Amino acid sequence: MLRRKALRKIFITTMSIFIIMTIYLIPLTEKTLETNLEFEYITDLANSSIYLLDKNNYLVKTKVLLDNDLEEDNIKSIINNLTISNESKFPDNLKGIIPKGTKLNEVIIDNDLVTLDFSKEFLKIEEALSTKLIESIVYSITELDNITKVNITVESIPLETYPNSSKQLTMPLTRNIGINNEYTYNTLDNITKVVIYYGEDINNDVYYVPVTKYLNNKDNKDKINIIVEELTTSYIYEDNLRSILNENVELIDKEIIDNDLLVLDFNNALFDSDSTIKEEVLYMLSYSAFANYDVNTISFRVDGKDIETVKRSSLN
Repeated sequence: MLRRKALRKIFITTMSIFIIMTIYLIPLTEKTLETNLEFEYITDLANSSIYLLDKNNYLVKTKVLLDNDLEEDNIKSIINNLTISNESKFPDNLKGIIPKGTKLNEVIIDNDLVTLDFSKEFLKIEEALSTKLIESIVYSITELDNITKVNITVESIPLETYPNSSKQLTMPLTRNIGINNEYTYNTLDNITKVVIYYGEDINNDVYYVPVTKYLNNKDNKDKINIIVEELTTSYIYEDNLRSILNENVELIDKEIIDNDLLVLDFNNALFDSDSTIKEEVLYMLSYSAFANYDVNTISFRVDGKDIETVKRSSLN
């Protein structure tokens, strides 16, 4: 009897110690695991963007979650997010542009080319938005790592013009069509096409809006010089678009190393008042640079000192 009681006490004591250790150790373990899982979740799944229409008819870069194993399913998910429906996961000021009721009949992937076949409802778009429709699809689909070209058919018939427009389309479509195109040139001489990202405030968050500008470049400036000049002198681009780049910011030097690294050296006006670089400034400059240069990494310097390194993959 005494032996049983002694054994019972030993058992209870042992279990108590085990429970206490579990209470103290498990939360720490779970916290670490959750952090790691969350990091993987963000980097592996939220790895693409789509371009939605804002209230001023600008296409806005918006993050989406892609959790499919097959590329075809990810493409279907993108098209679904771009299609107008009664339910939206996005802010009220942003919406899809593919006409409501449009069905994606077929997806064919051939290396870096994808062919999308839509139902006839695809053609029910206002003429004023027909170019935005095509831009939205092409830019959203080519955000995927392995896709650079897009063919569009409607009920198996190749699309030869923008919907409800006489403007010709040449398949396959690439990002060369531009997005939110603005034509600011005065003559047909020395025209340069450059993509510049501006900021837009929506529901207290900053979104990024690419604008493809066609402008005269009689001095043959590099595109990065044009980008910095535009972001510093065009402080308020439109009522809803803005740049927060200090007007005193100057690009001192730039260099491309091994065709993969773009080094940008600025004066100290790039710094904010607390000697840091605003996140929005880095995003605007990085998005703009990656849109115009075929590099995978940007090194930001201030007065020759390395400050930040941004990889293309981290911005997808």
